[in-house]
Amino acid sequence: MRNPIYVTQPSLPELEEFIPFLEQIWKNKVLTNCGPLHQQLESELCDYLGVDYISLFNNGTIALVTALQALNLTEGEVITTPYTFVATAHSIVWNKLTPVFVDIDPNTSNIDPAKVEEAITGKTVAIMPVHCYGIPCDVNALQKIANQHNLKLIYDAAHAFGVKHQGQSLLNYGDASVISFHATKVFNTFEGGAIICHSAEMKQRIDRLKNFGIVDETTIEDISLNGKLSEVHAALGLLQLKSIDKTLLARKNIDEYYREQLEGIEGIACIQRTLAEKDNYAYFPIIITEPYPLSRDELFCELKKQNIFARKYFYPIMTDLEIYKSYQRDMPNAKNLSKRVLCLPMYPTLALNECKFITDLIKDIK
Repeated sequence: MRNPIYVTQPSLPELEEFIPFLEQIWKNKVLTNCGPLHQQLESELCDYLGVDYISLFNNGTIALVTALQALNLTEGEVITTPYTFVATAHSIVWNKLTPVFVDIDPNTSNIDPAKVEEAITGKTVAIMPVHCYGIPCDVNALQKIANQHNLKLIYDAAHAFGVKHQGQSLLNYGDASVISFHATKVFNTFEGGAIICHSAEMKQRIDRLKNFGIVDETTIEDISLNGKLSEVHAALGLLQLKSIDKTLLARKNIDEYYREQLEGIEGIACIQRTLAEKDNYAYFPIIITEPYPLSRDELFCELKKQNIFARKYFYPIMTDLEIYKSYQRDMPNAKNLSKRVLCLPMYPTLALNECKFITDLIKDIK
C-alpha cells in the first residue's frame, strides 16, 4: 500500500530555523500579550498583504466573533452563505444574531448578490459573505447592496490570504475581513487568524476586544474574549512569511498540472479561478457529474481505497446540519454543489508524480 496522500499538509520551515526565535522568546520572557514578535508579525503582514491595519488572533473563529462585536452588532439578522465551514455561522449565533442563509452562484461557489438583496428585511444588520476557496466574491455588487441598505459588510476571508483583486488586496473590501492561519491554510501559525480593518480607531477597539475588553489596569469597557496570539505562534508566522511566495508558486504549479491532466474527462469539471489578479490556489475542488461513471461519493471511496484522502468540502451545507435546520431555506445551487464537489490533495510539497497517480486513477475508472 502506498503512503497516504492527505487533502492537505501544513507548510513548515526547517526546525533549525525556528530555534533562534524560541531562544529569543526565552530571553525576552514575553510569551503573549502582544509581545515584540507579535508586533513585528503585524507590521510585516501589513506590508506583504497591502493592508493598513491588522489585528492578530489565536484563531479565525474568535476573530469572526470579535469582528461582529467590534461593529456593534447586538441584535438582528446577518445574511450569509450555507456553503461554508461552521465557524461562519457559529460566529453569528455566538453574538446572539440570527443567520439568514441564501443561495450561491454555482459558477463561483460564492454567495449570490441577487439572493442577498431578496433576503433583506427590516431586521437585517449585516452581510457576511465567504471568499470560498479563495475565489473573490462579487465585492462591487455586495458593497453596493450594503451601502443602499446601510448594512455592515464583514468578509469571512479565511481562504483568501495573499489574494489580490481589482488592483488591491482582497482583504481591503468591506468593513472588515477575517483570515485564518489554521494549520490547513496557505499561511499558518499552527493556529491563528486576524482581522483587517480600515482605521486606527477600529484597530484599537478590536485589540481591546481580543484582550477581555481591558482599557487599562482599572478599566474594562466590554464583555469580550481572550483572542491574543502567542509569541511562539507569531514566531512561526514570521518564518512562514519568508517562504510564502515559494509556497504560492508550488501551489500554482500543482493547480496547473491538475487542470492539464483532468482536461477532457467527461463529467469532471474544475472550478475556475480566473477572478483574482493574484491567486493563492488554496484548494483544488472538482465537480463530478454525469456522464462520469461514478458519483462523487463513489469516487471519494475509490480514492480512499488507494490511500488518497480527498475531502467533500463543503458537505453538508449549513442548513442540512441538525443544529441549523431551523434556518432552512430553498438553496438548490448550494445543495447541488455540495453533493458533487470533491477537493483533491493540494499542498506545496505534494509531488507531481503523486498528482499524476491521483489523476490517472480518476481517468482510468470505467
